[in-house]
Amino acid sequence: MEIKPTDPSLALMEIPPGYLNIMGYVDQSEVNGPGCRAVVWVQGCLRECPGCFNTNSWSFEANQLIAVDTLADNILSNPRNTGVTFSGGEPFWQATALASLARKVKAAGLNVMSFTGFTLKQLQSQSAPPGSQELLEQLDILIDGPFVQSLAINSPNSPVSSSNQRVRVLNPAFQDQISWASDQIEIHILKDGGRIVTGYQGGLELT
Repeated sequence: MEIKPTDPSLALMEIPPGYLNIMGYVDQSEVNGPGCRAVVWVQGCLRECPGCFNTNSWSFEANQLIAVDTLADNILSNPRNTGVTFSGGEPFWQATALASLARKVKAAGLNVMSFTGFTLKQLQSQSAPPGSQELLEQLDILIDGPFVQSLAINSPNSPVSSSNQRVRVLNPAFQDQISWASDQIEIHILKDGGRIVTGYQGGLELT
């Protein structure tokens, strides 16, 4: 029987300082948060939730290593972007690097949002992944809680995928902006001919 790791520390230690291990990136989306925004899907998650939309993101093995500075430049190179969303995978396993990225884009006037399988209470506890508080301090919006298949909402009018999840508005300026088009799907055609399909239910499909 394969024994699954309970601590991703060894794999995370292989990520060079100042780098992120990501699963995917799009530089413009309108279905992953308010307004037009970049989306970063990080690599690595321990939960393996039944019905997960991004099963390719579970492994902590190196996928795409990218410098935080490079990613910040990519995000800021699109003048239409008003923000960036972190998804995954589990963003908070790479919280320190994401906090650094968040500071860079916020200094340029963008907002920052993140999904997480942790609850806010867990992220505020002593057992939270390293850098969690640092990342929380940079977020304007947090969607917290694991996806629970038996609690799936399956509604195009909901910003969350299962009823246990919560929208945490950490910046009051965004209180009235929880209305992104979760009922729409985007298809991004990559330079190498690949596709990223994202949108309703938060899924990322690489084909």
